[in-house]
Amino acid sequence: MADLKPMAVFDVDGTIFRSSLLIELVETMVEERILPKSVEKLYQDAHKKWLDREGGYAEYIGAMIDAFYGHIKGVHYSDFVDTSKRIVANQGKHTYRYTRDLIKKLKSEGYFLLAVSHSPKTILDQFCPRLGFDKTYGMIYEIGPEDRLTGEVVDRHLILNKAYIVKRAVEKEGLTFNRSIGVGDTEGDISFLELVEKPICFNPNSNLYRHAKINDWRVVVERKDVIYEIQ
Repeated sequence: MADLKPMAVFDVDGTIFRSSLLIELVETMVEERILPKSVEKLYQDAHKKWLDREGGYAEYIGAMIDAFYGHIKGVHYSDFVDTSKRIVANQGKHTYRYTRDLIKKLKSEGYFLLAVSHSPKTILDQFCPRLGFDKTYGMIYEIGPEDRLTGEVVDRHLILNKAYIVKRAVEKEGLTFNRSIGVGDTEGDISFLELVEKPICFNPNSNLYRHAKINDWRVVVERKDVIYEIQ
């Protein structure tokens, strides 16, 4: 046990990055005509309802995901990579102060930092190493003939199961759940938050907040320049 490193696992979108990497990717690809302009119509209504607080964020991000999956087939992988690099170069510092500082603190204490996200691994690989992450898991898109995306996700069922990914990383990387920390913001993160010793619900949505209160998990909120805990 002495040789095993303590582990900290983070969700990325809305937990570290102050938006969604997938949203930024889709909007930029539409703007640059890598994806057709008509793709905007598939999520505009859900986006407006969310902004007007007449619809939920889950519906908005769901519409964005559907738009992405429905049109990514045929996109050249180099365009995918180059767009990801530009987004991170321009927005890589758009992070929450709380999680950014926590990552830095844990890194200095010798923690193995693990990022688990449902965003494309291509853009996560640009974003996460800059913050000091040791390992990143995300959606891997299949590359077909002429280096174009097929629209299929490699082992999608595995990456959708965040708890499985964390357990696998612990085994492969020589880690321990002793003193482990997890940070997430939605109910999709509950599966790995249940595994760690110190779960932190950061800016949680209503479903995660309810679960946190039932289980006496730590709830942290960052609003403008104020960071506070909800008891």
